Amino acid sequence: MREGGKGRRGGSARAPLSRERVIRTAVAVADSKGSAALTMRAIAEPLGVEAMSLYHHVAGREDVLDGMVDAVFAEIELPPLDTDWKSAMRRRAESARAVLRRHPWAVALMDSRTRPGPATLRHHDAVLGALRAGGLSVPAAAHAFSLIDSYLYGFVMQELSLPFSNTAELDAVADGIVREMPADAYPHLMELVTEHVLQPGYAYADEFAYGLNLILEALSPGEGR
Repeated sequence: MREGGKGRRGGSARAPLSRERVIRTAVAVADSKGSAALTMRAIAEPLGVEAMSLYHHVAGREDVLDGMVDAVFAEIELPPLDTDWKSAMRRRAESARAVLRRHPWAVALMDSRTRPGPATLRHHDAVLGALRAGGLSVPAAAHAFSLIDSYLYGFVMQELSLPFSNTAELDAVADGIVREMPADAYPHLMELVTEHVLQPGYAYADEFAYGLNLILEALSPGEGR
């Protein structure tokens, strides 16, 4: 079936192929199958075109990855301007975490591209602008940005690798550990599981806000001058 032709059942012509459609489809493929499965053929298949057709809109796989990362940055909420800088950083970090959880492949690529797109540059400029507006010096803003993102990316990577995704699964994993753990062999682990993890209302996701608050409270506009 040729690009721009009719469907197999005689339907109307598809929307014209464009760079935006290619990137959007690549993101969907990576969300479903992981970035390792992202080939030009894998992107072309759901678009109903031959892989060679994609090269009219993207230069190749690396160009696709550049576009995908930029698309992910475009989904992250920019720091709001109508609040203090710590609240702005908190909002932006929470949004980034939610976006990275939707696109598990992205966290390893976010800062890896040598040709950042407009959404990436706009995002970074807005974060630095919020930090500078909060009174942080240029070095202090650089330190804060690096520290926050190191925590953010690291937490998301750990969160995505955990063997549970909800409270019920966590309880099942913790119960299994408790059952198989030799009595009194690991008293501190047993204490953590029984007195904290298995208590009503515990959610691993709450650890993100706890750590982020510690970081934000520790940062000072006067640092790094």
